[in-house]
Amino acid sequence: MIWPEAAPSTHATQAVERGAALGLLPLTATILFYGAPTVLQQNSLFQFFPQACAYAALIAWSIINGSAARLVGLMPRLVPQGLRWGMTIGLALGTINVLVILYLVPLLGGDYRFLADTPHAKIPFLIMVPWFILLIATMVELNFRGFLLGRLLAMGLPAQAAVPMSALVFAFDPFLVATFQHLHWIAVWDGLVWGVLWVTLRNLYATIVAHAVEVIVLYSVMRVMLT
Repeated sequence: MIWPEAAPSTHATQAVERGAALGLLPLTATILFYGAPTVLQQNSLFQFFPQACAYAALIAWSIINGSAARLVGLMPRLVPQGLRWGMTIGLALGTINVLVILYLVPLLGGDYRFLADTPHAKIPFLIMVPWFILLIATMVELNFRGFLLGRLLAMGLPAQAAVPMSALVFAFDPFLVATFQHLHWIAVWDGLVWGVLWVTLRNLYATIVAHAVEVIVLYSVMRVMLT
């Protein structure tokens, strides 16, 4: 894989960025979670510990950086580009993941029927699609791509290391693992695709739309299959 170079304007904004090391907090919190006793890991509230640390770090970083929106790629002028790339990547990734879950997972001896009992499946369809999915996609992408991945790069980590690292932290989010069980591995390649997309464009709208469209495709198909 050929990794894209950061845009010149990004280097300028990184030079004056403060508090980039706060990006290590969600990574450290995730490691601490998996190092905790099993009985503690099974606690529903404790499963949100890494997310709580991540959003606390994001808020603190945003406060000390007046250009936070620009650093994560949320400038209004990026919306059209974000929609174009996000729709294309989201539809492609959603189709691939549907095929993986419906055909490859059973072939490997796995099951997907447990998805009918997840919290997401119990939310009314017209609330989940598109509103709740869009909210989740926005928060997740702001956290894992805009904040975590962006801060790893700001600290000097090359994209070849930063993108896989952020993808693994995303895929091993405790709540995601507890909810989606063996299917949480799908989030690894999702995170890699969204990470490369963000590094290439520095456009968080693109990853938000890609994430939301993919999940809408996946959720809609699986809802029909499990009904």
